[in-house]
Amino acid sequence: MSGRAASESWKERSVWLRVFIYVFATHLFAGFVMLLFFVGDHAQK
Repeated sequence: MSGRAASESWKERSVWLRVFIYVFATHLFAGFVMLLFFVGDHAQK
């Protein structure tokens, strides 16, 4: 592989890694918010 092709391959891989991390973090945050609503709803009863 030439240097340019390896660089492009690394950039593409890093984009997919970043997308995976962002999606995972977003779902984790959404789950935490849902947990807060669940706990808050059951604390008032």
